[in-house]
Amino acid sequence: MGEIDGNTVLAEALKAQGIEFVFGIIGYPVIELSMALQTADIHFIGMRNEQAACYAAQAIGYLTGTPGAVLVVSGPGLLHTFGGLANAQINCWPVLVIGGSAPQDHEGIGGFQECNQVELARPYCKYSARPGSISLIPLHVEKAVRLAKNGRPGAAYLDFPANMLSGKIDSSQIPPQYGPTEIPLIYPDPKKIEEAIRVLINAKRPLVIVGKGSAYGRAENEVNELISSTNLPFLATPMGKGVVPDTSDKCIQPARSLALLKADVILLLGARLNWILHFGRPNRYAPDVKVIQIDISPEELHNSVKSEVAIQSDIKPAVRQLVNGLKKANFVFSGKEEWWISLKTKCEDNIRGVEAMSKDEKLPLSYYPVFKNLYENLPENCIIVSEGANTMDIGRTMLLNKLPRHRLDAGTFGTMGVGLGFGIAAALYCRHYEPKKRVICVEGDSAFGFSGMEVETMARYKLPVIIVIVNNSGIYTGMDPEVFKDIQDSGDVTKVTHPGCLSSSTRYDNMMGLFGRKGYFVKTVPELKSAIREALEIQDGPTIINVIIDPTADRKPQTFTWLTESKL
Repeated sequence: MGEIDGNTVLAEALKAQGIEFVFGIIGYPVIELSMALQTADIHFIGMRNEQAACYAAQAIGYLTGTPGAVLVVSGPGLLHTFGGLANAQINCWPVLVIGGSAPQDHEGIGGFQECNQVELARPYCKYSARPGSISLIPLHVEKAVRLAKNGRPGAAYLDFPANMLSGKIDSSQIPPQYGPTEIPLIYPDPKKIEEAIRVLINAKRPLVIVGKGSAYGRAENEVNELISSTNLPFLATPMGKGVVPDTSDKCIQPARSLALLKADVILLLGARLNWILHFGRPNRYAPDVKVIQIDISPEELHNSVKSEVAIQSDIKPAVRQLVNGLKKANFVFSGKEEWWISLKTKCEDNIRGVEAMSKDEKLPLSYYPVFKNLYENLPENCIIVSEGANTMDIGRTMLLNKLPRHRLDAGTFGTMGVGLGFGIAAALYCRHYEPKKRVICVEGDSAFGFSGMEVETMARYKLPVIIVIVNNSGIYTGMDPEVFKDIQDSGDVTKVTHPGCLSSSTRYDNMMGLFGRKGYFVKTVPELKSAIREALEIQDGPTIINVIIDPTADRKPQTFTWLTESKL
């Protein structure tokens, strides 16, 4: 049969489980492994930072349903992935991290980059393990991939000592491998569906909240039918956007605060009552609101508040049964009801306010005219990646999505630095599955700084990502350029510069010159429109549109603060 080394066994095991993309940074002891991956016909994408590699891998997992993998060196290489591992675990996206580690015979005596990697990774993973031998590698790969995908998706880590990767055994000792197993589909308890239907039919002020779980669960057809057949108002969580188009006349996103506060029944479709939905508690919700909760994870049921009806199920079969039951009952929520009138009135009021702010093009620009003109000049149904504070929050309301899985942002963990990794993954996804689709990364200048050198990765792999940096020269808010200059000239800037201040109007667009490409420095709306048009013509690599806005620009006044404060 002949000998086979650990690198080849691992590469073939990953291929057998359907892994298509591996992101990472090579070095001892995984250099040969990276080449074995390519020999096994797996795409290896060399990144500039391990965190960004982990963000890219989890985003490709979300977009395809198959985990992306991350390849990193021992010690610091693995430690750098922990931000990504935690983000994937909490965001419920499938990812597999593969870490090289010190040779086993060097452990305990000060081996190079020796680190207790399996235990360090465990808190951030569904599964963390080291195979006991080369022959056991396929078993652990299968289990790690299966656990990353099944149930609530998440992260897995596998550890490979240098001597295991380079070691050899007779190929006859490798047990037969079985390919990726089908993900079990969880069906709801029919009695729970009946209870949910009764509660919905009796609701005076119902509201559907479409969560990221609906997008990941590919339930868009069922959820669209539910909304269209019942005339129920809905809003979406950030990455639930597009499951039902934001442009639907049933979408009441502009009246979000009112809808949450006054609803008497809320149907949660793959959404969690965490900080994003203000925990489901007063003063953001009515004290007597009834929650119908559908979630794949039983541990999530009744979390934060007790649900009126708690249903463990995949979203698709549960919503299908809800639709059938509501149709059988001839249920349609009347558009003439007081609830619909109040929601529509509030939506119209808020839309008018945003439109007025969007038309104000005086210099320096604010967020609103930038997003209005960006949205109007983008191709329809591009994938939008967004991160930052105001950049992400305001962009969420103005950069609309009509299709599911077309918005990637900081997510449940609120992680900054995800943007360029997500953008790389989205561009690779488009190249392989939807080649005519474009990817737009909309970044705050602070957020861009976390992983800005991944622009080189985009250039190297000729990924046509348009990076729009909404540059307010700061974190949250910046500083007036003249004031900033005065402070710089005054002496010890560490004592007087605001902690959130960044360099004024930094020319991030000049980074494109490093790769013989053109960036765009934008201060006006006509310059923005022209830059977008030119950037869309570029098909063989990235570009940066650096949009300078007022350092004091902010969101429109809010009824509530963005984060619900504890009253305990």
